[in-house]
Amino acid sequence: MTDLPPESCWQLPAPFVLTFDVQTADIDAYEHVNNTVYLRWIDAAAWAHSDAAGMTTDYCKSIERGFAVHRHEIDYIGSAHLGDRVHVATWITGLDGRLRSQRRFQIIRESDLKTLVNARTVFICTNLKTGKPTRMPPEFKEAYQVDDRVAAALAAEAA
Repeated sequence: MTDLPPESCWQLPAPFVLTFDVQTADIDAYEHVNNTVYLRWIDAAAWAHSDAAGMTTDYCKSIERGFAVHRHEIDYIGSAHLGDRVHVATWITGLDGRLRSQRRFQIIRESDLKTLVNARTVFICTNLKTGKPTRMPPEFKEAYQVDDRVAAALAAEAA
């Protein structure tokens, strides 16, 4: 069983965390994790966090609403290598209650607790039948609330 990094390693409190072991298929010609793999891990963390919040794929299909990525910002700070174990954290950092949701991500290497990646993603609520942006349903407003601890930390960052 993997121990998660201590709370002090995370940029924000109360992260939702997935753990990955770097596999041979994750490695590129330069012998480190390819940049697209970090994006795949970020995506997996967002989906898993949504599932944990009750917004499973099946449920979203049933109400014909989902979030689509509008924008990714990724800062690559360090590299993971074959055999490394990494922890991918996500937080909901914004929800306008109408159309947009925002997340932050942080990827930490377990062996030295170094942050390898920081990322931000903006999502737009979409109608799954038409693919067009649409107002988010009440279920999304409830499930994707910014945690009070995260809101306080974000306010402190901005001060």
